[in-house]
Amino acid sequence: MTAFDELMAFERDTQALGQIAGRLGWDQETMMPRGAAPQRGEEMAAIEAVLHARRSDPRVADWLAAAVAPDEVGEAQLREIRRSYDRAVKVPADLAKRIARVTSEAQGKWAAARAAEDVAAFLPVLEEVVSLKREEGQALAAGGDVYDAMVADYEHGTTGAEIADLFDAMRPRLVDLRARVLDKPAPQGVSGHFDADKQMALTTTLAETFGYKMSHGRVDKAVHPFCSGSGLDVRVTTRTSDDDPFNCFYSTIHEVGHAAYEQNIDHAYLLTPLGRGVSMGVHESQSRIYENQLGRSRAFTGWLFDQMRAEFGEFGIADADAFYAAVNAVQNGYIRTEADELQYNLHVMLRFDLERALMSGDLQVQDLEAAWNDRFAADFGYDVDKPSNGCLQDVHWSVGLFGYFPTYSLGNVYAGCLYQALRQAVPDLDAQLASGDTVAATSWLRDNLQTHGGLRNPVETITHAAGMPPSPEPLLAYLEEKFGALYGL
Repeated sequence: MTAFDELMAFERDTQALGQIAGRLGWDQETMMPRGAAPQRGEEMAAIEAVLHARRSDPRVADWLAAAVAPDEVGEAQLREIRRSYDRAVKVPADLAKRIARVTSEAQGKWAAARAAEDVAAFLPVLEEVVSLKREEGQALAAGGDVYDAMVADYEHGTTGAEIADLFDAMRPRLVDLRARVLDKPAPQGVSGHFDADKQMALTTTLAETFGYKMSHGRVDKAVHPFCSGSGLDVRVTTRTSDDDPFNCFYSTIHEVGHAAYEQNIDHAYLLTPLGRGVSMGVHESQSRIYENQLGRSRAFTGWLFDQMRAEFGEFGIADADAFYAAVNAVQNGYIRTEADELQYNLHVMLRFDLERALMSGDLQVQDLEAAWNDRFAADFGYDVDKPSNGCLQDVHWSVGLFGYFPTYSLGNVYAGCLYQALRQAVPDLDAQLASGDTVAATSWLRDNLQTHGGLRNPVETITHAAGMPPSPEPLLAYLEEKFGALYGL
C-alpha cells in the first residue's frame, strides 16, 4: 500500500468511530433514560479520547508528508485530513476528554434547568464548559483570536470580524422591514387541537416529499430538533405541540434539508473527510432553503393546506391564501427555532455577540441572563418572560458549540444565493411545488451542491452551485419582496 492508501484506510476507521460517537449523542437526546447521564458522560469521554489519539497520531503526519494524491479528490482528502490533524495536535488529549465528559453531563443539566426555569442550576456547569472551551480556543488560536479559532471548527475560512461586518450590513434593512411589517395587522392563525400522532404521520409524508430516504434514516422526537449521522445512516428529530403543528412540520422540513445533504453525498466519499457536509453554514443553507424558500412558498403551502385539512379537518383557516399568510406570519416571539424568516437572523445576531463576548472574557457567565434579557429587549422591544424563552432555550452552549450560532445566518445568506440560481434553472418551480413535487428543486440542489460533500471549501461550494460568491443581497431582496407583498408594504 502507498502512504496515501495507508492514510485513507486509517482515516476510514477514524471516521467510523466518529459516527459511533454521533450515534451515542443521538441516543442521549432521544432514547436514553435520564438516569444514565453520568455513565454516558464517561462513555463519550472514552470514545473522544480514542478519537483524539487517532486524529493526532504521529503516523498521520508521516503519511501526510509522504502521500501523493492520485487526483483532485485525493488532494481534497489530504487537505481535510491535514486540517483535522493540525487542529488535533494543538489540543491536549486530557482537555479533549474533559470537554467530552463535561459537555455530555451539561446537556442533561441544561434540559433539567430549562424544564424547571432555573438558570442558577445551570450556570455552574456552563461556567465549567466556557472555561474549558476558552482553554481549547487558546490552544487552537496559538496566540491569535480565540473566537476565530472556534468559528473555524464550523465555517473554516471566515473570521468573527468578517461575520460581524456582514451582520452589521444586514441588520438595518432587517430591522426596518420588521418595523414596517409589525405595523400591519397580523394574519389569522390556526386554531384547534392537533393530535400528536397525526402530526407525526404527516411529518413522515413531508420528510419523504422532500426526498428523505427512510430506508437510511428515521424520525424521532427530541426536546431540540436536530439531524445526526451521514452516509447510510442519517437520522432526524422533531417535536410536536398540540396547538402549533407548524412547529413540528417546519422543524421536520428543516432537519430533512440537513439530512438530504448527508444522504446525497457521493457514496464514493463514504467514511472519508469528504463524506460529510463541508461546513455548518453550507449545511444550514440546505435546511433553510428546504424550510423557507421551498416549504413556506405560496406554491407549496397550497399543497400543504390540502394535506392538513385531510388529516385534521377544519382548523380555522379559510383558504390557501390565508394559510400562506399564517405560515409566514411575522409576530412577536422568543424562540429562535420558531421565528419567522424575517426575524430569525436577529435572534442569531444576539447569540453571536453574546458568545463572542463570553469567549473574550468581556462577559462573565453569571451575567449572561441579564445580558441576554437586556439585548433581547433592545432588539425586539419587549421583555423575556421566563428563562426557557431566554438564555436557556438553546442546547448549543451546554454542549460546547461556541462559534456555531453565526453559521445559521451564514446559511440564510447562502440559501438566498442558491434560491436565486435555482429559480433561473427551474422556471416552472412554482407549478411543481403547487402539486407537492419537490423533485426538480431537490435534484438541482443535490447535483450542484450536495453530492460534492467536502470537495471544495465553503465559499467555493456556494460559488460553484450558485454561480456567484456569497452575498447578502439575494436574501435581503427575497425577504423584502416576499414580506412586502404579504403585508402590502
